[in-house]
Amino acid sequence: MSTTVVTTGTEGKTWGGGNEPLKASYGKMMMWFFIVSDALTFSGFLAAYGFSRFKFIETWPIADEVFTHVPFLHGQNLPMIYVAFMTFVLIMSSVTMVLAVDAGHHLNKAKVTIYMFLTIIGGLIFVGSQAWEWATFIRGDYGAVQTKGGNILQFVDTEGHRVALRDFVVAGEKERTAHERKNGLWFVSEGTLPTYTVDEVVHGLESHPNVLVRTQDINEHGHKTVLSREASLKQLKANGKQVVEGANLHVNEYGSPLFADFFFFITGFHGFHVFSGVIINIIIFFNVILGTYEKRKSYEMVEKVGLYWHFVDLVWVFVFTFFYLV
Repeated sequence: MSTTVVTTGTEGKTWGGGNEPLKASYGKMMMWFFIVSDALTFSGFLAAYGFSRFKFIETWPIADEVFTHVPFLHGQNLPMIYVAFMTFVLIMSSVTMVLAVDAGHHLNKAKVTIYMFLTIIGGLIFVGSQAWEWATFIRGDYGAVQTKGGNILQFVDTEGHRVALRDFVVAGEKERTAHERKNGLWFVSEGTLPTYTVDEVVHGLESHPNVLVRTQDINEHGHKTVLSREASLKQLKANGKQVVEGANLHVNEYGSPLFADFFFFITGFHGFHVFSGVIINIIIFFNVILGTYEKRKSYEMVEKVGLYWHFVDLVWVFVFTFFYLV
């Protein structure tokens, strides 16, 4: 007894997409897989930031008071202006990348070259701006005092404006040197000594009646709590532990140390992506100039690197929202 099996051209196939599933080449599919996995990584980082901020919401630094600097405009209080400029530059670089991809579809080598060059310039401006922002964040501007409990005490005038330590504290002569191995302390090390001691800050506060202490606690009006003159002196004398200038992975003058930790990690991770994208764009740019893709009659490589660049820009929108706007 025999059995006759009727087959058709499509019977038995589990996937009918051929070599280009979903009308996308293998290279673009792999780029999409990478983007999805990387998006999940950034989502985890931002979620961790969100949970940490929610947990310490009453002491979290206020972004408008932290990111107030603009290059070449020293002493100006311009919150978010330069960060907004960085965001604008990165978004515009995404626009030029779109134009480069469109020119590639029309096999227009000249326009692809121009728009790729503009995209690279935008990426370099962003990376350089982020490096400057990091340097400013690390260096600090006002200084503060850390208490024995780990809280940060900042200083303001009677109108609530920030006052830098250098404006009311006089540094005395320092006899102590930083711990180093050559001093025989092999297992003890410390960073650069602060400009002032807590005693010098206390003396400066006593000599300037218009200076008050502001704690990192946020009141019901959304502002940091400013202590009275008597409470300011009492708090500083009783709980002052060390002077803090700028920010690092252990302590920062802006408030909760977690804020600086997340800032360095997430913006640094994104900055690494942008820098990598710039390097890749430069490689593609020179291939365009050499006519590599013109000979292939396809500028798909420009399109693939464009997908990555758009992803980096989109991630920055979320980072910008989490760190600077919310």
